[in-house]
Amino acid sequence: MTVRPFVSWPDKRLRTAARPVADITDEIRAIWEDMVETMEAMPGVGLAAAQIGVMLRLTVVDASDERGQAIRMANPEVIDASQETRTHEEASPNLPGVSARVDRPARVTVAFLDRLGHRVTREFEGLWATSVQHQIDHLNGRMYFDTLSRMKRDMLLKRARKVRA
Repeated sequence: MTVRPFVSWPDKRLRTAARPVADITDEIRAIWEDMVETMEAMPGVGLAAAQIGVMLRLTVVDASDERGQAIRMANPEVIDASQETRTHEEASPNLPGVSARVDRPARVTVAFLDRLGHRVTREFEGLWATSVQHQIDHLNGRMYFDTLSRMKRDMLLKRARKVRA
């Protein structure tokens, strides 16, 4: 397993939709293992392959307290979302040093291919739901700050430029 480097904002890959995964192969499983290692090294609760420059619809999420519970997903899609929302401070290693409070559905049902290539459906709640949605946004070429008003987004990006300078 390898800790992979992050793509830095504003790299165009962060604005590009990732390609679907056709089959779960040993190569895909190896990418997932690198992703888990990279997520743990952050430390974080989720990672999308696009964040490390792999333009495939792969993500890992582990919002457990004890860690070691990472869920590996290929081609994840939200098929149902609660009306109830949850606000959470979100950030990204692709744009370090800044964060923003984001409202997202508190519960989501997601369909995806698992490690064995089976299509499964699973419900996520709380931080798990927030992280899954955040990762799916990355796979669709969106960043968490895209949910903000134009003024808040511009202020966040201005702060990010100062942090990097």
